[in-house]
Amino acid sequence: MACLIAVAASIASPAVFADPIPVHYPEGTVHGFLSLSDNDGKILASGDLIMIVRGSQVNAHIVYRFKDGSVDDETTIFTQRGFFRLVSDHHVQKGPYFPHPMDVMIDVPHSTVTFHTTDKNGKDQAASNHMNLPPDLYNGLIGSIVKNVKADAPLTRVSMLVMAPKPRIVRMAISPSGEEPYTLAGLEHKAKAFNIKIEIGGVEGMIAPLVGKAPPDIKLWVVPGDVPVIVREEAQLFQDSPILNTLEVSPVWPK
Repeated sequence: MACLIAVAASIASPAVFADPIPVHYPEGTVHGFLSLSDNDGKILASGDLIMIVRGSQVNAHIVYRFKDGSVDDETTIFTQRGFFRLVSDHHVQKGPYFPHPMDVMIDVPHSTVTFHTTDKNGKDQAASNHMNLPPDLYNGLIGSIVKNVKADAPLTRVSMLVMAPKPRIVRMAISPSGEEPYTLAGLEHKAKAFNIKIEIGGVEGMIAPLVGKAPPDIKLWVVPGDVPVIVREEAQLFQDSPILNTLEVSPVWPK
């Protein structure tokens, strides 16, 4: 499931990176259908999740096509031999829905981050930066990671790269938050809820909540079992965007 967390940048303290997440439930070939809506239930976009296994690598592609013609398109390549490891992540947002269109490419083997975006004044910004990318960097993989965190772990931390306004690494603190009911074909079931807090770190991490700049938490719901599945996500798509809901959906046939 796709999201971009943007925060205000200032002075950062050195990050403490964790080990990669072990693979308990490997990803396979799948094609899923998604909807993106606001908190009033208004559908903004339809989406596709396509995951293809090619040898030792998995190619995950999530694309949302908005009613106004905008597109949010993310392609993530990763390996899952024992541990999840990001290879690359290419995330594009363009169209009238996005106030600051962007094109960001993370290349882990070459330790580079290339981006093209616009600032708040509409000025183009483009650069290619060499960065120390941690082994637990999981852009585009947060759904897979949440499904594989230890069931009894009160807190799991992983890394994510954000544009703030230049690329930087933040921490994501994943914690379970109980069970919540849902219905399927009229029958009630329960999903495990997870809360993900963005830890900015450094001086700005302490100041952000005081000035109302702390990014809102991400929320995910997982149906557990032999093949756990993400069934809902609540998150922002960009800085100052509303909280949006992503749901798995099925085709609707005419009566």
